[in-house]
Amino acid sequence: MELSEIFEEFLQKNLCKIETFHPFYQEALNYMLEAPGKRFRPMLLLSVVQAVNPLLIPSSLQPAMAIELLHTYSLIHDDLPVMDNADMRRGRATLHTKYDELSAVLVGDGLNTHAFYLLATSALSSDVKSRLCEILAYNGGIYGMVHGQILDCYFEKKPLDLEQLKQLHINKTAKLIAASLQMGAVIAGLDREMQEQLYDFGIDLGLLFQIQDDIIDATLTSQEAGKTTNNDQHKNSFVNLLGLANAINEADNLAQKLQKELEAFPENISTTLDTLLKHYFYRHKGNKHG
Repeated sequence: MELSEIFEEFLQKNLCKIETFHPFYQEALNYMLEAPGKRFRPMLLLSVVQAVNPLLIPSSLQPAMAIELLHTYSLIHDDLPVMDNADMRRGRATLHTKYDELSAVLVGDGLNTHAFYLLATSALSSDVKSRLCEILAYNGGIYGMVHGQILDCYFEKKPLDLEQLKQLHINKTAKLIAASLQMGAVIAGLDREMQEQLYDFGIDLGLLFQIQDDIIDATLTSQEAGKTTNNDQHKNSFVNLLGLANAINEADNLAQKLQKELEAFPENISTTLDTLLKHYFYRHKGNKHG
């Protein structure tokens, strides 16, 4: 069974199960998790573990799911009317349009905190679990994704320069991708230097993903992308700042840089990550579903 299939089976078997008399609370908690997704962040974690010590994969599935829950919470909140006001995500109606805005806020809150419950109860040593919680909280919280989100919302309709735009998206998007690689390295027992190299690689990878998302927003329909597009007209996006052609060129250059960085890793890590990432480096060239 492929690693992606192993994770997807684990995820679907371990969806939230709640004893409640609320008419749709459990359904809403699982609504976005049941939808098809790339599962890119958990696959980064699992790919690093697979490269170094495949025997640790069973113990890594719960931390991988924790990352997916945190990422899913961020999408649910990002789609809210107060933020992007999107009506499609992962090929289906967004959570607040399926149910209501209050439920979407609370489900997002719930998935956020449940991610750390999954880390705390995973079958790993206390030191490893503590470090994983630290990494995920730092990069997904006030020093990372939340910082990027508030910058994105506050400076909407207020143009930023390129360096400011990169800092916004390093926080909003790249740090959680980098954290996924770093968490895999921690589980696998790699030294701090290798952990940091994978983290830095993840920052560049996250920037590439954001540029690609901006290109997709400008060039694909919602049906093609599986989420609401043409929604960035007033946002600080790479397409709005650089123009479409220059944004594509920026993505091409970053993809080439990442391929060189990947080749410099130990062969086991380089080969395993290449198997995953070769589908993503040039998705801005027409791979509609990433």
